[in-house]
Amino acid sequence: MRSDDLYSLPKDLPVPTDDGAARHLPHAMVPPIALPSTRWRDVVLADESQLGRVVVYAYPRTGEPDKDPPPGWDAVPGARGCTPQSCGFRDLHAELRASGVTVYGLSTQSTAYQQEMASRLHLPFEVLSDAELRFARALKLPTLRIAGMTLLKRLTLVLSRGEVEHVFYPVFPPDQSARTVLAWLRERR
Repeated sequence: MRSDDLYSLPKDLPVPTDDGAARHLPHAMVPPIALPSTRWRDVVLADESQLGRVVVYAYPRTGEPDKDPPPGWDAVPGARGCTPQSCGFRDLHAELRASGVTVYGLSTQSTAYQQEMASRLHLPFEVLSDAELRFARALKLPTLRIAGMTLLKRLTLVLSRGEVEHVFYPVFPPDQSARTVLAWLRERR
């Protein structure tokens, strides 16, 4: 059993700073890489963004209900909060859809793990696995290393017409990420 609450954020989380690792992303072309989805299909975000605006929130890794996070996890700025962030996108999903966007989650966790998490959290959208880091490397997404894992740093991409229209980076607090994206979308209607 976990020794903390997976679904809430500790009050003393370190705030991530903008290290410039996402500065190159606005207007970058989305690579045509197929990513496995929690709905048993491959998704090519470059193609999806040709059909309409796409919001992709990338996160390091959602927690497991029966395991504590890796040692030092809460001390890494921007690491903690993936489950609350996913729940935020879940809770505002209808409003995001009404704003004309398709939402995807993205992490380096396996599709099998993501499917369990998506089911447990009742996510109404697909989560994509970049376990091989092909998409991350192609776009040069910011990553972090902890406990022998290479993980995505938390950021949100707004994709349109095959390119990155906007980047939210760093994202903090993670549980307010969906609300921030929704406000940005409403300003551009």
